[in-house]
Amino acid sequence: MAQNVLITGAAGFIGSSIAARLGAAGDRVVGLDNYCDFYDPAIKRARAQRLADEHGVSIIEGDIRDRAAVDRAFDASTPDAVIHVAAMAGVRPSIEDPKLYTEVNLDGTVNMLNASVTSGVKRFLFASSSSVYGNNDKVPFSEDDPVDHPISPYAATKRAGELICHTYWHLHRLPITCLRFFTVYGPGQRPDLAIGKFMRLIDEGKSVPMFGDGTTSRDYTYIDDIVDGVLAALDRCAGFNIYNLGGSSPVTLRELIEAIGTAMGKEPRIEQLPMQAGDVERTFADTSRAERALGFGSKVSLEQGLARQWASIRGDAGR
Repeated sequence: MAQNVLITGAAGFIGSSIAARLGAAGDRVVGLDNYCDFYDPAIKRARAQRLADEHGVSIIEGDIRDRAAVDRAFDASTPDAVIHVAAMAGVRPSIEDPKLYTEVNLDGTVNMLNASVTSGVKRFLFASSSSVYGNNDKVPFSEDDPVDHPISPYAATKRAGELICHTYWHLHRLPITCLRFFTVYGPGQRPDLAIGKFMRLIDEGKSVPMFGDGTTSRDYTYIDDIVDGVLAALDRCAGFNIYNLGGSSPVTLRELIEAIGTAMGKEPRIEQLPMQAGDVERTFADTSRAERALGFGSKVSLEQGLARQWASIRGDAGR
């Protein structure tokens, strides 16, 4: 049965991918996005136009910090479900401007929760992050692990978002699922993130910055796998739950750079730099809970995903 879904951050990398899949399935999708200049807003506006042309998705321009804008989006969408993806992202920028991160990621989330309760929304999905685990010694990271020691304002706001979500489930019985995404990549990835940035640098013959000795590791997760997990969580949203969505196959930074070079057929030049504040040493998802409850499983290997992302970048450059 078709459903009405409101997606915040719908012109972003992950939000637009979710919106496209739901729109293609015949659901009525309305987005809310402020087209902020964290990276080129023209990229987001082009995505929004494609969503409208190809899937009938309409995006309302507005900020989740503005309750009037949020109310307009709810009035336009009359949502059965909300997928709250919008946030200020990035560890290092959050250290430079923590107030902005608390305003958007906390105040904005409270606005979305309040509007959801008022509107009688039946399901609410909150996009969280693997950053909440900080530098936990135990790997892989499980949803039952303690997450009381975030090491960046961004991570702290994501954990705080999970806590306020639990409060709204407790007080209002709004069914909420929090999804901890692990380093999402693929075609359309934010240009400031490592894989797309490294591909462009290598293609231009420039050196790739490697912070630290190359042994830090990340659990890279292809965008299509993430969307599969989000849609499964949407179908099964009941009570309050937290799930890891990750590839469960961590790769060191040095290995990633080598794999990117292989996908591109080029030899990367590396510029080694000091570790940066707020960066975690590793991420590694235990996805057994999501496997049991959602049928989630990573299907796209890093090699396949890198090849697809490079093909997408080459296609963009050829236009």
